[in-house]
Amino acid sequence: MKQQLIKFFDSLTGKPACKILPSPPVVMDCPPPASILIIRPGGIGDALLLSPAIKEIKRCYPNVFLTILAEKRNAGAFSLIPEIDELWQYDSITQMWAAIRSAPHIVIDTEQWYRLSAVVARLTGAGRLIGFATNERGRLFTDPIPYNHQDYEINSFLNLLIPLKIQLPTELTIPFLTVPSSAQQEACRLLMPLGNRQLVTLFPGASIAPRRWGVEKFHQLAGAINGRNFDVVVIGDKNDLKAGKRIVTKNVSGINLAGQTTLAQSAAIIERSTLLISGDSGILHMAAGLGVASVSLFGPGIADKWAPRGRQHIMINKNVPCSPCTKFGYTPKCANHTVCIKQISVTEVFRAAMRLLPKQ
Repeated sequence: MKQQLIKFFDSLTGKPACKILPSPPVVMDCPPPASILIIRPGGIGDALLLSPAIKEIKRCYPNVFLTILAEKRNAGAFSLIPEIDELWQYDSITQMWAAIRSAPHIVIDTEQWYRLSAVVARLTGAGRLIGFATNERGRLFTDPIPYNHQDYEINSFLNLLIPLKIQLPTELTIPFLTVPSSAQQEACRLLMPLGNRQLVTLFPGASIAPRRWGVEKFHQLAGAINGRNFDVVVIGDKNDLKAGKRIVTKNVSGINLAGQTTLAQSAAIIERSTLLISGDSGILHMAAGLGVASVSLFGPGIADKWAPRGRQHIMINKNVPCSPCTKFGYTPKCANHTVCIKQISVTEVFRAAMRLLPKQ
């Protein structure tokens, strides 16, 4: 099922279903759960940033059977979270129905806005239903949780654990992602032509055009990084293959692996790198989760919510008056030719990178 089709069904059936379905009864304290279903449709970034909350659940309830209901497009991200016991696909009618009939003790719906996931949660009949109360979806939960656009998304997901009386961590444990050994071995093979040189990974892609910094700027940046004795590696999916070829040319020392790796293998490449440079993307959160330094380029997106935290992460944002404009995954058509991202210069990105890279 395509993403657009899911949104269509959400608008067609989600809103009326949220009004028609009865609200669940109020629950008192429950015994330790034997099974928890976590619903996580959406992109790669949300899936990766859910990891700290998943780890806290397993820390508090080590014997709980933890199932994820994800979309095909973000399912690969959960290969980096070994605490998960089972993975089903939200955009498969058969698997969605299996999740509804699985009789979990608790359902945590991590979707921030769309209503269909809340309907799925309610139909499971679980005794405790937890989710964000951003619209009428909130009435389908036993424990509706407020959602704030200024909160770091990891903290928003951790807030969903409050009804379970899990003591939330005061500091984020890094790394919170784990790369499978098979992906590490494949990354080692792919990077073999570069020998033992230190690497800077570049990700030129983005889920939408207004978040893309520009291939020519990435090419200029790659050349400048080479000048400081670092090789560059370009990663991405098949849609980034042409961009990678334009970035890594004959006069640039590096390798273009766009379109040649799985999500886990991309994570393994980042893990072997000294620095990741990326726009506002799901790939960016791999660096945060693996403890790898990053320079992130923000335009339409909300940096408070999505930019990695910590001294080893530098976020560049021109703070133009119309930015940020993206909310709940929707970015309106820009009347200002995306100046928010275009105003970021190669020089300032290079200088940020040099602040984080070891001196050669």
